[in-house]
Amino acid sequence: MTNLSLKLAETMTSSGIKSVYGEPIVVDGTTIVPVAAVQFGFGAGEGPGEDSAPGGAGGGGVAVPFGAYISDETGVRFRPNLITLLAVAIPFVWVAGHAWSRVIRALKR
Repeated sequence: MTNLSLKLAETMTSSGIKSVYGEPIVVDGTTIVPVAAVQFGFGAGEGPGEDSAPGGAGGGGVAVPFGAYISDETGVRFRPNLITLLAVAIPFVWVAGHAWSRVIRALKR
């Protein structure tokens, strides 16, 4: 079981950068490099016995696309993924507003 966990960790460590920065794509002289936040998690366990102990393993991952670097004749620039920005910004704005309302209520007392 331990060997499986170490092998998975090795594989994910070596492919981390490849997962975050995708392979460059060239379209009509413009190079596009996608960028994402990638997270993997794995776990494994065995029972207390020697050979007959039950065990298990699991894992998963998530990738959040942030945008892309675009290189053309005008230079290199980053184009964010607006949907991801909204998905992150809306909860942040809600929490910040909720916190400010509590601060204002506390100051009024």
